[in-house]
Amino acid sequence: MAKEQISIFDMFKIGIGPSSSHTLGPWRAAQRFVEVLESKGVLGEVKEIKILLYGSLAKTGVGHGTDIAVLLGLSGDDPVTFDVSDVVPKVDRIKTNQQLQLGGKKEIPFSYTDDLLFLYDQSLPFHPNAVTFQAFLANETAVSETYYSIGGGFVVQEGDTESFLSEIDLPFPIDTAQELMVACMRTGLKISELVLENELSWRPEQETKAGVLQIFQAIKECIYKGCHTEGVLPGGLHVERRAAKLNKRMLKGRSYTDFDSWVEAIRAGGRDFGYILDCVSCFALAVNEENASFGRVVTAPTNGAAGVIPAVLQYYIVFHDCYKEDKIIQFIATASEIGSIFKKGATISAAMGGCQAEIGVSSAMAAGALTECLGGSQRQVLMAAEIAMEHHLGLTCDPIGGLVQIPCIERNTMGAIKAITAAQLALQSNPDKAKVSLDAVVSTMWDTAQDMNIKYKETADGGLAIKVPLSLPEC
Repeated sequence: MAKEQISIFDMFKIGIGPSSSHTLGPWRAAQRFVEVLESKGVLGEVKEIKILLYGSLAKTGVGHGTDIAVLLGLSGDDPVTFDVSDVVPKVDRIKTNQQLQLGGKKEIPFSYTDDLLFLYDQSLPFHPNAVTFQAFLANETAVSETYYSIGGGFVVQEGDTESFLSEIDLPFPIDTAQELMVACMRTGLKISELVLENELSWRPEQETKAGVLQIFQAIKECIYKGCHTEGVLPGGLHVERRAAKLNKRMLKGRSYTDFDSWVEAIRAGGRDFGYILDCVSCFALAVNEENASFGRVVTAPTNGAAGVIPAVLQYYIVFHDCYKEDKIIQFIATASEIGSIFKKGATISAAMGGCQAEIGVSSAMAAGALTECLGGSQRQVLMAAEIAMEHHLGLTCDPIGGLVQIPCIERNTMGAIKAITAAQLALQSNPDKAKVSLDAVVSTMWDTAQDMNIKYKETADGGLAIKVPLSLPEC
């Protein structure tokens, strides 16, 4: 049986917030549908488009920007390069003008009310995040395709559920933590080194490293922008941004015009425990406030959990004096392998597993990456990942108003702090005496996901989503 093959660039994708499964995935699905129309030679014959959102995409689609994503995707825009400042204005123009430029080439009439359907009471069996695109042609025929956004920006087309598998032979085909440990023991390679060996099957080493540094550049820009942008988040909850104010307090009101001098200033602030906590929280808040504002972020492994790994990486850079390209590549490579084990053995989709599948996985990824970069053994890396996830088991996804804001943004700060704690525990422990393996916690997470009530899986039908009225000042 073919193993699922996951690259660094599958786990870490540059995109636009607020959700990898509800924004980036549907955006990519819309692009793929346009490609289908072009490949069939019928794009110019389309006279009408219908978009059907099912399950979780319907219930929290507006709050997660699914409607915006599919319209921009159908318009031929790409989430990696599209100007984030034009996200809402362009969609508003589509709504007002009732015209859609399909693939950027073919103008068709489009009614947001009549042609974009939220099927709240309907779900498709393969996955809760489903979208169907229907194109009606001038010759009275139609083209219809269904896609599933399965978490982290991964998209699967109906009838082609193995489409995200590669067909190349990797030197180290890994599905489980045990297989990873055996490969490391057999070769003596660090986890990050093993990952980079696998990446050679897809592209040259320098291309991989350049790509990882491009990912890091997007992370840098996101953190820096989030730490220097004040205001209120969109969506109607009137959530005030906190990262910029916290950043000002940390730096005693001083301002810096570039990332490098800003990092030096933070580093000069000392090593007080409270100060470090404030810094880590600030980094995580910054990313997820950008995410909530349709900013450019990196899935890590999802958008809702996009702040954990950047916050821990930034902590490593600042407080361990490791602003070095090789260490950044090592961190991201190790994190990607931990994340791939969870995706293969469980899920990274909150619609399938609750928030344990997003914040829990990102915390495990960050813990493992930090442990390796701080000199931990391969066993300690896996132990750190296990500790981090063990203490996220059962975490539900219950976004108030269906927005990736409350409790999502603060959960990233907690995931980051837990990751650092897990790394410290693993580095001070003998992993041979650990009672719980990473594979055991992956399996337990999947069991928990299957047992979890659907109302706690990104539907906004339970938990805080129904306990906190939207009119309360705390929102």
